[in-house]
Amino acid sequence: MTWSEEYNRKRTTALMALQAVRSGARVWIQSGCGTPSVLVDALVARGHELRDVEIVHMKTLGSAEYTKPEYKGRFRHRGLFLGANVREAVAEGRADYTPILLSEIENLFETGAMPLDVVLMQVSPPDSHGFVSLGTTVDCTLTAARHARFVIAEVNDRMPRTHGDTFLHVSGISAVVETSRPLLEFPTDSFTDTHLRVARNVASLIPDGATLQTGIGGIPEAVLECIRDKRDLGIHTEMCSDGIIELMESGVINGERKSLHKGKVVAGFVLGTQRLFDFIRENPSFEFRPIRYTCDPFVIAQNDRMVAINSAIQIDLTGQVCADSMGTTPYSGFGGQLDFIRGAARSRGGVPIIALQSTAQQGKVSRIVPVLEPGAGVVTSRADVHYVVTEHGIAYLHGKTLRERAEALIAMAEPRFQQELEEFAVRAHYLEHGRPVGAYA
Repeated sequence: MTWSEEYNRKRTTALMALQAVRSGARVWIQSGCGTPSVLVDALVARGHELRDVEIVHMKTLGSAEYTKPEYKGRFRHRGLFLGANVREAVAEGRADYTPILLSEIENLFETGAMPLDVVLMQVSPPDSHGFVSLGTTVDCTLTAARHARFVIAEVNDRMPRTHGDTFLHVSGISAVVETSRPLLEFPTDSFTDTHLRVARNVASLIPDGATLQTGIGGIPEAVLECIRDKRDLGIHTEMCSDGIIELMESGVINGERKSLHKGKVVAGFVLGTQRLFDFIRENPSFEFRPIRYTCDPFVIAQNDRMVAINSAIQIDLTGQVCADSMGTTPYSGFGGQLDFIRGAARSRGGVPIIALQSTAQQGKVSRIVPVLEPGAGVVTSRADVHYVVTEHGIAYLHGKTLRERAEALIAMAEPRFQQELEEFAVRAHYLEHGRPVGAYA
């Protein structure tokens, strides 16, 4: 049987393909702009027939109907990185959150620690050799498909074919559901004047020839705006957004001085709009890889001048970084933060950065706090933190004492919160009573 004959034999409808999901099964769903919404809708349509189906994924787009209260006992979500569509269910106890490094997720599939019954994915049409491409979103899905019992692929002619380790042969797919629809988009976050002030401080730490990792949000987008005068930058990241397009077209990002994968943008997935999907289509400047590679600290460290830019919800006066929860309530996930902080720390000339606004809730609360909120999760330990950047300045914490850390962080906190931070630091014996901040150098 030729691959095309095999492909035609596997073609079916979404509802028929989803008959492969049985009660008690574990289902992996591709994330981000690769979310196979046609297959997800068909799975939800079977909800009244099923019980105890576990649905596992990172940040997906769409409504995630399976987390609604009416599906309790039918579906239960296990989140490895939470998006807005599942936070309420996790907070209310209808879904679960697994704290885990992105680089270690695929090992769960390979070792059998998290066996997968069914994978739902979205791919491009096959090429002349019978290979489909995962396009926008390799993430953990390629590895998941290689270890699952049953693989259902939404073959969408709008999914761009991308370069790198993105390909799966038709023989590795159990059922094919053909579609033609726009991919789900993730518009670029807007940024504020405060984001720009933070970003300018971050940009001052980025040398020409650096390789960058940035995440999601206003600060990363503002950083991209602030590095237009840099030269020969590269990208090695878990994800990238529309913001890189103009920098690549202008030559600011060209990868010419990368020490690993010279000339290539290395990423696990993109989160963006149709403009980005068109840009990555058959673009040899991109090399998509599974997350276990892009987020492997030992790989990251091979990039000279690696600049990792990550965010925080809170940071305490000793340097502990909470980035995945609001107190006891999970908010997002570990993502690639610790992987990249550690990789950049071991890079020749590397710069590991935690960047955040100094306040939250329209300036009502400080993000630099005496102690983390009870139950808050520490994503990056105080021993791993190097640079902390706010709109008020830059603190370097690595190798510093608790006294030096407290002084540096108070100095870059919002001024109206500095006195109470200093008073706590004195009570905690980080600082000496009666000696003003700035007098410790």
